[in-house]
Amino acid sequence: MNDRVFVISVLIGVMSLIGSVTFYKYNELQALKSNIESAIVKGIDPVAVRCAYSDQRDVVCVAYGAGLQSPNQPKTK
Repeated sequence: MNDRVFVISVLIGVMSLIGSVTFYKYNELQALKSNIESAIVKGIDPVAVRCAYSDQRDVVCVAYGAGLQSPNQPKTK
């Protein structure tokens, strides 16, 4: 009986952890979606908004940052 209670309580804890992480990630994704939509309306580059929320290992944002020219560089034709 004691083993069953322990297994059930661990299972409930793991399921709660999975549910809370899923809820957090879903809300984070919805906030990002809302910010990108408002950036499009305001005329801001949506990739820049996406990259503001990403980590350093995001390949799209690394390529986006590398493709931007700094203001001190002359523009090429």
